[in-house]
Amino acid sequence: MKDRRNFLRVSAIAGSGLLLAACSGIPDEEKGEEKGGEVTATEDLMREHGVLRRALLVYTETAPKLRADASSVSSDALQKTAKLFRAFGEDYHEKKLEEAYIFPAVKNAGGAAAALPDILVTQHNRGREITEYILSVTASAKLGTANGAGLAEALMGLVRMYEHHAALEDTVVFPAWKATLNGEQLDEMADKFEEIEQQQFGKDGYETAVKQIGEIEAALGLGDLSQFTAPPPPTQPQPSATR
Repeated sequence: MKDRRNFLRVSAIAGSGLLLAACSGIPDEEKGEEKGGEVTATEDLMREHGVLRRALLVYTETAPKLRADASSVSSDALQKTAKLFRAFGEDYHEKKLEEAYIFPAVKNAGGAAAALPDILVTQHNRGREITEYILSVTASAKLGTANGAGLAEALMGLVRMYEHHAALEDTVVFPAWKATLNGEQLDEMADKFEEIEQQQFGKDGYETAVKQIGEIEAALGLGDLSQFTAPPPPTQPQPSATR
């Protein structure tokens, strides 16, 4: 159950930390786990957001192509992206984690964050409607001009909503939820989330999702990060010298 949560600890052991610990003379039973070595529940939630943001990047890069020439866009790649977003994002991350555990605790705790869960659930439901539309439109082998513009608009509407949605969850909702738990309870929730993930996907659900979105990006020519490097800013005109 804890295989993925132990990844960072294993990486640390593979580095110089192991040599230092071995030479320190500290008894094995006192060494314990490296601080921060496990993936916490909140970190897990945010990493899952990373997968969904990569799906949104696929939508962002695809929308202009749909408007220009829908037939040039791979309906299969969009179909796979929407299926991943549904399975990993909507059916698992949203329903099984956020709506079941995060949002109720934040609402019960009160405070500024308590007003957000109802809005977030409304947006979850709207996202599911849009995903259903994407799946329907991309079910055919080839996209046509008749649905290109509408699909592009739906994709960008989803992107705009979820960019703000996930940002507020990461910076307001998840910290508010974390504040309702002590250290032991947070560890228990990390184990619970891992258990739910394995029930939903089997072993390595997160790793599988990362692999799938990577394959989609590669198929669409989006796998090279360097292509997204911003151009330099415009050159500012130099002020004329005054006498």
